[in-house]
Amino acid sequence: MSLIRLSAAVADALAKGAPVVALESTIITHGMPWPQNLEMARKVEAVIREEGAEPATIAVIDGELCVGLEDDQLEALAQARGVAKLSRADLAVCMAQGRTGATTVAATMIAAAQAGISTFATGGIGGVHRGAEQSFDVSADLQELAQTAVTVVCAGAKAILDLPKTLEVLETLGVPVIAYGQDQLPAFWSREAGLRAPLRMDTPRAIAEAQAMRSALGLPGGQLVANPIPAEAEIARSEMTPVIERANADAETHGIRGKDLTPYLLQRIFELTEGRSLESNIALVLNNARLGARIAKEMSALPRN
Repeated sequence: MSLIRLSAAVADALAKGAPVVALESTIITHGMPWPQNLEMARKVEAVIREEGAEPATIAVIDGELCVGLEDDQLEALAQARGVAKLSRADLAVCMAQGRTGATTVAATMIAAAQAGISTFATGGIGGVHRGAEQSFDVSADLQELAQTAVTVVCAGAKAILDLPKTLEVLETLGVPVIAYGQDQLPAFWSREAGLRAPLRMDTPRAIAEAQAMRSALGLPGGQLVANPIPAEAEIARSEMTPVIERANADAETHGIRGKDLTPYLLQRIFELTEGRSLESNIALVLNNARLGARIAKEMSALPRN
């Protein structure tokens, strides 16, 4: 904890045992353009507070691992350039060098667990990239879910990925993959991925109780809660599939790989959908924040051993 700087509001909530929801920061620095990124970040925090929980946006600022950002920090981060994209491999290096970095799903989970936060809401997780049988490009998010005890609420893995392979890896790693309120896995911008979810739960209470039972059993890792995008904001899978294929082909043509691939694909899809993908992205993030806050409230209400 001495390596973590808690905001006053987050520190107060944790001290009282009140619900707290972790939020990543790469969605701000690498996922959306200015000023929509700042508007989205503020809206997400507001939604969590409306639901009775405290938001904790996480980032490394000048070498400090900050859990909870003040509004001026949030605004500065949203406009910053050259911000590092941090996962498990480079989180400590960024801190040791006194640099600024935005946390991915994996790094956010690490920081949340260190701070004692058990619920994290985001847009979509990373996973197995298309062509991974040649590139071995598999996100560290999947391994993090297998070892860090945080429940992650998302709209599924990002639809730009190989979703069947992502699901297979999660199964191999023993990560509970829970579709919220439906039998099908969602696919980020679309409510259905064409894949049946391994598990289904219909209430925040059930999700909170499942995480508590994992802890009681001594099982490592967290849970992945796949929350479908609201129907009114959905872009159907039949419409998104050719767009994603075109964006992936363009990335291959330009030799875009590694950490640059996801930001490139999201920007290219934004262009190809004439901005609709961004509107849907914002809607699903807000929807996930709302569910994350409700799960966090249920977790804080569970009896403590």
